[in-house]
Amino acid sequence: MNGEPLVILLVEDNPDHAELIVRSFEEHRVANKIIHVSDGEAALDYLFHRGEYADDQSVARPHVILLDLRLPKIDGLEVLKEIKAAPELRRIPVVALTTSESERDMMGAYNRHVNSYLVKPVDFEKFGKLMDDLGFYWLAWNRKPPCDASAGSPQECPEEA
Repeated sequence: MNGEPLVILLVEDNPDHAELIVRSFEEHRVANKIIHVSDGEAALDYLFHRGEYADDQSVARPHVILLDLRLPKIDGLEVLKEIKAAPELRRIPVVALTTSESERDMMGAYNRHVNSYLVKPVDFEKFGKLMDDLGFYWLAWNRKPPCDASAGSPQECPEEA
């Protein structure tokens, strides 16, 4: 990632799940910064620099978004839809990280252009392994276009024809 700080936006309403994710990433040194918000409205406010994030110059564009689907205020699928509809955000990888094994939820997420759909394991060790693999894949191994606006570059990638 060219030495830049790795930023994850974690959108998770369950404080226990959020703590497990944060601890797992810290233990495996996956990210330099994890921004945790607990509802869909706060996620959109953060991403679009609205509300409490409107004047905050330290709001960093995330390298990846971990999105629970069942969220208060604004549902995770609606958050996903808004992210993927916004030209300045659509190239940020969004990973649905949910307890739902429902085919309906999975299809809803992929229909809204989620980049990956992961079901949270109930076993703590398996959960930690999943977070480790997830971090390495999206933040270390995955390659993004050089003009990716999510990396903080003012240059935008041209739209596909």
